[in-house]
Amino acid sequence: MKPKHLKYTKKNGIGTEKDETKAFELYREVAEKGSTSATNNLGNCYENGIGTEKDENKAFELYKEAAEKGNIFALGNLGDCYFYGIGTEKDGTKAFKLYKEAAEKGNTIAINNLGYCYLNGIGTEKDETKAFELYKEAAEKGVIHALINLGNCYQNGIGTEKDETKAFELYKEAAEKGNIFALGNLGNYYFYGIVTEKDEIKAFELYKEAAEKGNTIAINNLGYYYLNGIGTEKDETKAFELYKEAAEKGVIHALRNLGTCYQNGIGTEKDETKAFELYKEAAERDNR
Repeated sequence: MKPKHLKYTKKNGIGTEKDETKAFELYREVAEKGSTSATNNLGNCYENGIGTEKDENKAFELYKEAAEKGNIFALGNLGDCYFYGIGTEKDGTKAFKLYKEAAEKGNTIAINNLGYCYLNGIGTEKDETKAFELYKEAAEKGVIHALINLGNCYQNGIGTEKDETKAFELYKEAAEKGNIFALGNLGNYYFYGIVTEKDEIKAFELYKEAAEKGNTIAINNLGYYYLNGIGTEKDETKAFELYKEAAEKGVIHALRNLGTCYQNGIGTEKDETKAFELYKEAAERDNR
């Protein structure tokens, strides 16, 4: 699971009619007067094409400028640039150092991201115990995605004793706060009856909510539910449509499921050639 970070922008038009162009202009005006927060937010506008043309190189430069002036959110964003290769070459070591500096200065998102680096040995030695401790710290400081990462640690015994009950509680807490990944994870617990009563209808409802909010894995899982009539009426056409949607959004397992639909004429016309192409694509992606 890749690290997540928050963006502090005016793009949602809080307290006024949404106007991304106006937000961009205001950030630029205030940034020119020396505000590091505005410089950081201006970088976000360029990174995501908010109120202006997308320009990752410009975003990188602005994050770097604000970070050099001590802005803790810009430090984290600059770390993301090196982590993902946004406007610069990927560099795990630099990303780690920036997350560490930002975390030490109080950036809670960076604490979570630092945990990810320790968990996967990115820019530092792998240390699952340290990763667990950082996820726990970030979760206690209100980072919702850290709740999921901490739940994953308890679920799989990463850096701590395995505790499915604790994992379930953490996923539930994150799900109640609207996190789409937690909704899917919680659906798995209800589907398999792990530390809770097996409830296929509840699992279906959670997958459906997660899918509607953009969780691509949940879209694939929802297709399985419709295909087999689990928690809902059986609907092969709906299953096919969901597998197709998930496949188009990059879910490798959905490519295989879609291939099966074409191979056997499930929810669509039988097409062995299309099935072969999908199986081939899934295999190629698995080997990358």
